[in-house]
Amino acid sequence: MLPEEFSNTLIKWQKESGRNNLPWQVTDPYKRWVSEIMLQQTQVATVIEYYERFMRRFPTVQSLAQASEDELMQYWSGLGYYSRARNMLRSAKIIVQDNQGVFPQKRLDWEKLPGVGRSTAAAVVAFSFGEKETILDGNVKRVLMRIYGIEAPSDDKEVTKHLWELAESLLPDHDLPRYIQGLMDLGATVCARKPKCDVCPFANCCEAKRQEKQNEIPLPKKRLSRSQKEWTFLLLWNDDGCLLQKRSEQGVWRGLYSLPSVDGDLSEEEVMETLKGWNVKIRNVQRLESFPHDFSHFRLILHPFAIHVSDDVTATKANTRWVRLKELPDIGMPAPIRSLLERFFA
Repeated sequence: MLPEEFSNTLIKWQKESGRNNLPWQVTDPYKRWVSEIMLQQTQVATVIEYYERFMRRFPTVQSLAQASEDELMQYWSGLGYYSRARNMLRSAKIIVQDNQGVFPQKRLDWEKLPGVGRSTAAAVVAFSFGEKETILDGNVKRVLMRIYGIEAPSDDKEVTKHLWELAESLLPDHDLPRYIQGLMDLGATVCARKPKCDVCPFANCCEAKRQEKQNEIPLPKKRLSRSQKEWTFLLLWNDDGCLLQKRSEQGVWRGLYSLPSVDGDLSEEEVMETLKGWNVKIRNVQRLESFPHDFSHFRLILHPFAIHVSDDVTATKANTRWVRLKELPDIGMPAPIRSLLERFFA
């Protein structure tokens, strides 16, 4: 298929069937940047609510640069991959302090900012400044590999290099933002993991479909061995609130508020021993149902205990604070901990 045929087909399809009412579909580079960071590893349907809430609080890069990490995490809590938010804050400070609030207009300059890779940078400059750059996220890789019949894992280094070259060769000289949006839309809504070939504009020229391999391409990625960890979480609570502990700057969920935790699957007796010296009067202890949470390289099994304490509790452990129930929605915390608290206090 000629590059012009590919781009014209995609642009026409996007006009007729693509997503054209998303809140970040504007030329403002700040809004585009925020949306692109949020959309990394996260689906559009999930991002919309977070994006709109985030923009109400941080409508400009200047307002974001002035935010504390604690406050930023309140608005990111639940999206996961929290390093994205920390890098956004660092980048915002660089843009405001070093660039006087002026956004870079070239991809390579965007790539110098923390947390901004080639595809994200390309999307921002293409949508906001009309730069002739292509994207290559997981969805776009899948589209190109199926249409051109590339039988390989999508994370293979040589394959990725080839796909970048292919993607660049297909770039049109007109309607670039609609073309880039079309790549995103086609991969997310039609050429998804379970393809909808009956509505695909490339069904008649897709090599994977011709070979009936659209469900096999790309080939599976090499599986990383995933270890398993077990932590016991202590939910100290009364009718007024619960105790939260800010996690350290190292390890998972760093900088977020969570429940105090101890390595391993503790017994009730071991929990009682752990609580000695916490300056709390315990009314009763209840083991809650354990549940898993998956990270990229390991599975965490959470073993929560609900410890009902007296009303005169005070936070005496390092980095802890007593949080009233009505304050919980405004605290930045990991999604599984928030979900646990919502179930418990429902």
